[in-house]
Amino acid sequence: MRTTRDRIRHTILFEVLGLCLCTPLASWVLDRHVTAIGLMAVVISLTAMVWNYLFNLLFDHLLVRSGRPVNVRPPWMRSAHAILFETSLLVFTVPFVAWWLELGLIEAFLTDLGFALFYLVYAYLFNWAYDVVFPMPSQAGERA
Repeated sequence: MRTTRDRIRHTILFEVLGLCLCTPLASWVLDRHVTAIGLMAVVISLTAMVWNYLFNLLFDHLLVRSGRPVNVRPPWMRSAHAILFETSLLVFTVPFVAWWLELGLIEAFLTDLGFALFYLVYAYLFNWAYDVVFPMPSQAGERA
């Protein structure tokens, strides 16, 4: 399993790179000032950072409990991981997006869904690259 230090590095790298990619794109798509989108994205990012840590910790514990090696993650598992994370994050962020952008819940859901779809693809690619650059140990008891 990953260490706490490694999980923190993962989360910070994920969010900083995600903000740098997503904020200008969302500002352009939503036709909103980059500052307004950037501030909203930072709040969502902070929410995602906390949830990311907890979600990944739970995910790894479930892998250990199931007897699966924690360092083997086939494409179907990476896809399920990304979909479950992004879906669960929507529960936390849709009300905030509605309030911040002064949208109804349906419009906020669709807006947040756009963010989620971006991050779904991004999460898959980022986590794959992260595992290549910072590989997990082959034994459950070893530390990364």
